[in-house]
Amino acid sequence: QGQLVESGGGLVQAGGSLRLACAASGRTLSSGINRWFREAPGNERTFVALLTWNEDRTSYSDSVKGRFTISRDNAKNILYLDMDHLRPDDTGVYYCNLDNIWGQGTQVTVSS
Repeated sequence: QGQLVESGGGLVQAGGSLRLACAASGRTLSSGINRWFREAPGNERTFVALLTWNEDRTSYSDSVKGRFTISRDNAKNILYLDMDHLRPDDTGVYYCNLDNIWGQGTQVTVSS
C-alpha cells in the first residue's frame, strides 16, 4: 500500500521560509502524480501543488504560485515543498498525497 510521512513544519514569521519533506516507503513517488494539500483551521483540504510522475510538469494554486516550489529527490524517494515569502494565510496542516495514500500532515503556522 505504501506510507507517506511529512516533516518540516513549524512556526515562522511572515516573510520567512520553510521546507516541507514527505518521505515515502513501500511505494515509489515517481510511480504517480505527487501532490501537496493544506487544511486551514475550519476549512476543507485544498490543493497546493502538483508534480507529475516524470517531473515534466508542475502546477500550483493561485495563492502560492511564485512563492512555493514542489520538487522530488528520486534517489531518496522524498517529495519537497519549498515555501518562501510565507503569509499568515498559509497557516494550516500540510499533507502530501500519492494516488490514494495520504500522510499524517505537518503543521505550519505563520505569525504576522
